[in-house]
Formats: sequence, structure tokens, C-alpha cells
Amino acid sequence: MIVGIVIAVIVVLLVLWAVGSYNSLVTLRNRVANGWAQIDVQLKQRADLVPNLVETVKGYAAHESEVFTQVTEARAGAVAAASDPKAGAVERAAAENKLSRALVNLQATAEAYPQLQANQNFMDLQNQLSQLEQKIAYARQFYNDVVLKFNTAIETVPSNIIAGLFHFTQAQYFEADEQSRQVPQVSFSK
Repeated sequence: MIVGIVIAVIVVLLVLWAVGSYNSLVTLRNRVANGWAQIDVQLKQRADLVPNLVETVKGYAAHESEVFTQVTEARAGAVAAASDPKAGAVERAAAENKLSRALVNLQATAEAYPQLQANQNFMDLQNQLSQLEQKIAYARQFYNDVVLKFNTAIETVPSNIIAGLFHFTQAQYFEADEQSRQVPQVSFSK
């Protein structure tokens, strides 16, 4: 009788532990998805702002067509990666890093034109872009923090048992590529 009660209590405790572990993993997986959605919102806003910024700079620096082409192509790549349901964090990060590099080159080009720097529309767009970049950085940090928690839960004992049983897979970090870590080379040919 007592052995049966002890076995029943152990089974109930194991079931409660399994349910708790599963629910924790689901919560973390959903936080990862939410973190990614927050990045996506900020990146969409940046992609929407880029054409206005390019057009404003074009009015002052018409001969810098290579920079404009790079920005336009990078934006198109970022938008395409965002709309591709198969694109994961690595693909999206690569496309967004390319756009970030192109925007740095665009901003460096704009610095060569003092009259552009004084243009209120340009200054407003620059301010909006700066604020968006800060929000994107924060969203990436939040996402990577949640990915760390999720991946740690999947790998550590005892939750790795439940993760394996229910096929939880690791999430990808949003990382900068090697080119994004290098100082951009900008040359002005007037």
C-alpha cells in the first residue's frame, strides 16, 4: 500500500515536472518569436525610411550614383529577405548588415555636402534613422538574450530531456557578419 502511494507520488511529481519544463520551453520559444517580430517591425520602418533619405541626398549629390545603387540594392535585398518565409535569422542578418553598411556609406557621402547637412528634411530623416538604429540595436539585443535563455534551456539537464522528446531546436542568433565589423572605406570622386 505504501509502496503504491510512493510510486503514485513519484509519477505525479514527474508528470508535473515534465509539464512545467514543457511550458517553460514553449514560453521561451514564444519569446524568441516575439523578439524576432520586434526586430522585424524596426527593420521594416528602416526600409521604409531609406528611399526618402536616398532621394534627399540624391538632390545634392547626383554624381554619387554608385552609393545610391548600393543602398537601393541592399534595401531590396533586405525587403526580399523579410518577405521570404524561409529566410532564417542568418539570412535576414546578412541582408540587414549589407543595408547597414550601405547606409554608412550614404551617410559618409552626405557629410561631403555642407548644404545638405543644413537641409531640415535631411536632418529630420537622419534623426529618424538614428532613432531607428538604436531601436534595432535594442531589439537585436533583446532577441539574442531570449535566444540565449531558450538555447540554454534546451541544452541543460533536466529540461534537455523534454526538449529532445518534443523536438525543440535551437534558435539562431542575430549576428553581425565580418564585413559589418570592418570600418567602411569611402572615397569621394567629384
